[in-house]
Amino acid sequence: MRVIGGEFASRKLVAPKGQHTRPTPDRLRESLFSILAPRLEQQPFADLYCGSGAVGIEALSRGARHCLFVENDKAALDALRQNLAALKLESRCRVIPRSVRSLLDAQRWEGIVFVDPPYDQEEDYEACLAVLGQQAPNLLLLQHDRRLKLPETAGRLVRFRQLKQGDNWVSFYGRGEA
Repeated sequence: MRVIGGEFASRKLVAPKGQHTRPTPDRLRESLFSILAPRLEQQPFADLYCGSGAVGIEALSRGARHCLFVENDKAALDALRQNLAALKLESRCRVIPRSVRSLLDAQRWEGIVFVDPPYDQEEDYEACLAVLGQQAPNLLLLQHDRRLKLPETAGRLVRFRQLKQGDNWVSFYGRGEA
């Protein structure tokens, strides 16, 4: 696994061992950040269920102002911290070692929010859509299995695009604008 583009292009990232996390494939990250490029510069970014932090690190590499990483798996947190230290990114991010569900209502979500729960935890998708739909960040991105049918709208957010690569899809939600 590596950083695809920007300031840290081609730098290798470590991933936690085992099957507890599912890294976002390089090809999907490359397509996603090609789409995000015009919206990303100086935006705050949140990477929820971040695993090794590859998505949030990619956002920082490509110009995001700050990244909030949320993860509760110890092995994933260890990998995330190794990656942030290797790239000297600690001053440009905040790591919260908690479950996303325990934090949803306690946090104000702004900028771009990327959500990638384990695919078998459909209730986490529902919880995130319920809270984030009410707070309406600038852009909400949900990575999910193609078989999961997400709603067209969630609170004040409207789905306006889907990026599809094999079984991995990313649904884009915005404040009613495409």
